Amino acid sequence: MKPKEDPRGYWRANIKYVLILLSIWFAVSYGAGILFKDALNTIKLGGFKLGFWFAQQGSMYVFVVLIFVYVKLMNNLDKKHGYDE
Repeated sequence: MKPKEDPRGYWRANIKYVLILLSIWFAVSYGAGILFKDALNTIKLGGFKLGFWFAQQGSMYVFVVLIFVYVKLMNNLDKKHGYDE
């Protein structure tokens, strides 16, 4: 196990990951579900308009995927800074 070095660098990277992933989620939920819904509604997905689908389901699916991405990123960051067990 490596010594725990640079805790500020660890938390700086952690906050950067959180802000990036939340920005992606915001862009998908707000952008696709509200701002671009009229353009997306011209496309149908399983009988539903795509803008409606993003507003109701898509943003939740993206959030779940982002959770798995965050777990992977944090596992790598933990190993890099010696916090893995």
